[in-house]
Amino acid sequence: MDTTIQKNRNYFLKDDTQQIKDILLDAGIILYPTDTIWGIGCDATNPVAIERIYNLKERDRSKPFVLLVSGIEMLKTYIEAGHPRMETLLSFHVRPLTVIYDQGKNLPANAMSGDGSVAIRIVQDVFCQQLINDLGRPLVATSANISEQPFPATFGEISSEVIQGVDYVVNHRRDDKTVSEPSVIVKCTPKGELVFIRE
Repeated sequence: MDTTIQKNRNYFLKDDTQQIKDILLDAGIILYPTDTIWGIGCDATNPVAIERIYNLKERDRSKPFVLLVSGIEMLKTYIEAGHPRMETLLSFHVRPLTVIYDQGKNLPANAMSGDGSVAIRIVQDVFCQQLINDLGRPLVATSANISEQPFPATFGEISSEVIQGVDYVVNHRRDDKTVSEPSVIVKCTPKGELVFIRE
């Protein structure tokens, strides 16, 4: 058997992916491991689900969430034309990289900043990629904590308030004790210059 296929199957042995998809399509929110830290997520095209995450996190509505896509083709569906340098960077950057694009599209207003910009990351984690591909839409990815509280480096650091506030807690990687960090954040200027906001 192809090792990639076997690896993907092993990732999903503990989770009912159809159940996760159904929850997401019904404006549900989930707790899941991303390619960085544990996050709270939902269908990024559903404004009701996004509002639920704002309420759970007690987050200021002026601070939009990062969105995850599975690849460059999906990315292009949700942003206006990006600078060519950005696609090159995305292809070669090793550490998870969140990019702030000047103008999003095909997204609800509460998935973007007031000026229309949007923060999107092409996720590197195979489990997340499969979730997104199954859903056929981007996922919201915001740290699994109440606003102003420290972000959880592992599943064991997530508060009961967050766990009880979601509709599904992913089983995958709950036992992983690897301490993870948030992604690098960059913005691409109209001239194609990269401005690092968080390294």
